[in-house]
Amino acid sequence: MRWTRHLAVATLALSVTACTTSPTGRQQLTLMSDAQLNEMGREAYSQYQQELPPAGQAEQRYVQCVADAIVAVLPEQERNQDWQIRAFESEQANAFALPGGYMGVNSGLLDIAENQDQLASVIGHEIGHVLASHANERVSTQTSTQLALSILSSASGLEGPGGEQLMSALGLGAQYGILLPFSRRHESEADVIGLQLMADAGFDPRASIALWENMSAQGGGQPPAWMSTHPSHGQRMEGLQARMDEAMSRYEQAQQAGRRPNCPRP
Repeated sequence: MRWTRHLAVATLALSVTACTTSPTGRQQLTLMSDAQLNEMGREAYSQYQQELPPAGQAEQRYVQCVADAIVAVLPEQERNQDWQIRAFESEQANAFALPGGYMGVNSGLLDIAENQDQLASVIGHEIGHVLASHANERVSTQTSTQLALSILSSASGLEGPGGEQLMSALGLGAQYGILLPFSRRHESEADVIGLQLMADAGFDPRASIALWENMSAQGGGQPPAWMSTHPSHGQRMEGLQARMDEAMSRYEQAQQAGRRPNCPRP
C-alpha cells in the first residue's frame, strides 16, 4: 500500500540521519542537539528551584560529597561538564539529573537511602540517564512516532469517526508498544550504568539492591509492568543482581586504587 511506503521512507530517513550508540552499545535515535537539550535542562532546573525550597546545609554537603565522588570517575569529557547538584526539601522520594549536568535529590529520598552507598546508587542511576542521552532519545522517539502516525493518517485517508477511532487505537498501540518499553529500557540501562559508576567510585554496589528493598517496603501499588514507564521493583533487583559479579570486581579494583568515599549521612 502507498501509505506503508511513505511510512517506511520517513522512518528510514530518521534512522539514518540520527543514529547514535549508548554507553552500553545500544543503537539510539537522537534528533536534538546537545545545545537544545542543555537549554531545556537549564530551564527545567530553574523551575524546580522555584517550586521547592532547598534542604539544609548538611543534606546539601552529603549529596554533593556522593555526587563529586561519582563525577570524578566519569570519562574526561563528561567529567569536565559543569555538574550542579542540589538537595531539595520535599517528602516525595525523588531524584533527577537533567541534560547539562543539573541534578537534584529530594529529602524524602534521603529517608529511604540509608547510607552513602544507597544514595550513590540513586545518583549513579540519574547520571546514567544523562550519559546515555535518554532525554534526547525519549523526545526523538515521541517525535518520530507522532510523525509516523501523522503520515499514516494522511496517506491512508483515515477520516471521520471510524478513522478517528482507529487512529486513537494506533496511538495507544504506540504508547504501550513503543514509548513505554523505551522508557523501561532507559531505566534498566541507567541501572546498569549507575551500578558501574558507583562501583568505580568505590561505593558498595550491593547497596543498590538494598535500596530497592527499601523502596518495596514503602508499599504502594504498581501498575502492570507493560503499562508502566519503569520496571517493577522485582525486575530492577533481578537486573542488578545479574550484573553484580562484574560490579563487585570493579568495586574491589576501586578500593585497591584508594577510592574509598567518606560522606557522613546527616
